[in-house]
Amino acid sequence: MDKNPREIQHLTAADYAEDPFEKVILPLGSLESHGPHLPFATDAFTAHLLAQEIAARVPRTAVLPPLPYGMSEHYRDFPFTVSLTFETETAIIRDILLSLHREGIRKVFVLNGHDGNIAPIEAASRSVKVAFPEMRIVTLEAWWNILASLLPEDFFEVWGGLGHGGEGELSIGLALFPHLCQPEHAKGVVPRLPPHGEVKWLFSELTDCGATGDPTKASLEKGLRMKAALVDAVVELFRILDERDWDYRSDRMRA
Repeated sequence: MDKNPREIQHLTAADYAEDPFEKVILPLGSLESHGPHLPFATDAFTAHLLAQEIAARVPRTAVLPPLPYGMSEHYRDFPFTVSLTFETETAIIRDILLSLHREGIRKVFVLNGHDGNIAPIEAASRSVKVAFPEMRIVTLEAWWNILASLLPEDFFEVWGGLGHGGEGELSIGLALFPHLCQPEHAKGVVPRLPPHGEVKWLFSELTDCGATGDPTKASLEKGLRMKAALVDAVVELFRILDERDWDYRSDRMRA
């Protein structure tokens, strides 16, 4: 294993004393089926590898080990789902944030790869922010939802590239961890979800193959463009935050 100076798990106490970091990225994932064409840990791999690329371009920033499990109860009808409860997931995220605060870290970016983690992230972050107002916690709770604003309108072919193990997710997998992807087995279903509301589904109600969307439309070229757009967007986010030392108050409130 090659040592990565931006990976906290690779560092020694001597490394940290010599070159301390002030910002931390926390990648969150899950362990669950993503159809016959993507690995169970797709969400964790995606969040972690994107975090590495971002940290390499942002000064004084390091990456925590990814949390490989998430709140995945809604995927449990498909193997191999290893899930945390909402309460456990929330407590883990909160405890990580509290530990970072104790270590003197006040600037945290949470990069999430799994839909089931969104509510625990919100609950944990609000709890820590109320307890320690000096904490700056910024989240990208659903990287897949910002792609529409970063890529051409006709970039994806089916369902806006969305889906669990769909066109977008397999494409970015081909860009980040191609040796673990099996696009020749790609299979998915586009469910008939109504507009203007959010159905609280069990995944087995949407698909019989463990994936939604159309992963047969995925490609390495799409994945590389997605990765570049996401990394560039988050690096720019850090640049904007760093310009004001993560003080997002209006000029009037800062006066």
